Amino acid sequence: MVTEDVARAVHAAWMEARVAEGWTYGPERNDERKQSPCLVPFDELPESEKAYDYITAKAVIAKLKEMGYEIKKFNEEIKS
Repeated sequence: MVTEDVARAVHAAWMEARVAEGWTYGPERNDERKQSPCLVPFDELPESEKAYDYITAKAVIAKLKEMGYEIKKFNEEIKS
C-alpha cells in the first residue's frame, strides 16, 4: 500500500534528521538529553505514533494528486 510505504519513508527521514541533530533512543522523551522513544524502526512504533506518519503520508499523497500527479506502481516484469 502506497500510504504505508510513504509513512515508513516519513518516519525514516524523521529518524535520520533527529540522529543528525544528536538525538538518541530513550525510554521517555527528554528534550534536554535529546532522547526519544520513537527512534526505533517503524514496525516497533506504537500505533498512536504511527498515526502521525500516516497523516503526513496521506497529506503528501493528496497534495501530489491535487497538483495533477498520478501515482502508479511500475510492473517489475519486462515482457518482450
